[in-house]
Amino acid sequence: MLKSIEESIKSLVSPNDGGPLSTTPSGDALVDQSGVQFPIENGIPVLIFPLELHEAISESRDFYEGRADQYDDTLHLTFFTHGLEENKTREEFIAKLNISPNSKVLEVACGTGRDSELLANHLDESGELHLHDISADMIRRAKDKMKDCEAEVVMCLSNGECLPYPDNYFDACYSFGALGEFPDKARALKEFARVTKVGGKIVVGDEGVPEWHRNTEFYKILLETNPMFAAELPIKDLPVEARKVRLEWVIGGTFYLFDFEVGEGEPTANFDYTIPGHRGGSYRSRYAGKLEGVTAESKELAWQMVQNKGTNMHDWLTKLIEEEAKKTGLK
Repeated sequence: MLKSIEESIKSLVSPNDGGPLSTTPSGDALVDQSGVQFPIENGIPVLIFPLELHEAISESRDFYEGRADQYDDTLHLTFFTHGLEENKTREEFIAKLNISPNSKVLEVACGTGRDSELLANHLDESGELHLHDISADMIRRAKDKMKDCEAEVVMCLSNGECLPYPDNYFDACYSFGALGEFPDKARALKEFARVTKVGGKIVVGDEGVPEWHRNTEFYKILLETNPMFAAELPIKDLPVEARKVRLEWVIGGTFYLFDFEVGEGEPTANFDYTIPGHRGGSYRSRYAGKLEGVTAESKELAWQMVQNKGTNMHDWLTKLIEEEAKKTGLK
C-alpha cells in the first residue's frame, strides 16, 4: 500500500538540515525549515542532496535512466551463470535481516524492486517498507510492483550518502548490488547505520571477486563482461557502530555480502581491572598513564627497584609520585 505524500513526509526529513518537511501550497514540492524546496515527481518526493552531486553519483544516475526494461530483462543472468535460482538466493540474503511482520525496513538503491517484492512479503499492514533510489526510471518500475503490498510503502529519490530519514528509525537496512556505485562508501555505510536502530541489522552486498581468485581464468572471463568484479572489498569502510560482523562471498563467489548489527558508538570493554604481573596497572592506566623522557638506563633502574620492592611497576610508580606530591603540598 503506497503512502500518500502527506503520510510519507511524517517519516522523512530534509537531507539539507535534518528537520521536518511540509508540502508547498501548490502541493508539487516539499519544503524544509530553511526554505529549500524539493520537487514531487510522479507522486515520488525528489530529495536528492546536495543539489550539485559528486560526478560519480551523477554518472551512475544517468547510466541507469532509461535502463529499467533492460535491467529487468537480463539481471536474472547474474544468478543463472552460477546455477542459482534468483529469488531463492535473494531470500537467503533477506533472511539475515531478522525482520518481523511489523518491522520498519529501508532498502537503499532498490532498483526495479526485485528485492523489494521479497522484502514486502515479510511485512504485514503494521510494517513499513521504505524504498530509495537515485534513478527515477528504476524507482518507477519498483513502484509498479508495490501496488498490492500489504505493508505501508514510502518511496523517494535521494542520494544514498545523504539519506532523508531520521536517526534510529529503521529496524533493518538492506542494499544489494549498489555500494560499488558510491564514491564515498564509508559515508554511505555510516548513513545506513545512522538511520538504523541500535540492535537493528544491516545487510550489504555487491560485486567483488576475492583476492585468492584473481589470478584465475574464472575471474578474467567475468571481468571481460563486468569490470565491477574488480572492486575492492570495502571492509575498511564499515562504520564504527558495526557489531557481530559476518562476511561471505555469494553467487558463485563473485559478490561479497556483509551483515552486521548496529551498536552505539565505538565498542566498549572493561579496561579498569588490575592486570596481574610485573607491569601491573589496568588496560586504561597503561594507555593513559605513559611517562615521557625516561632514558634506557633510568628505565632499567626502575625495573630493578620494582623487583627489589616485590611489587609491580604501576603500584611502585603511583606510590612514588603520590609521596613526592605530598612533600610539595600538591596532595
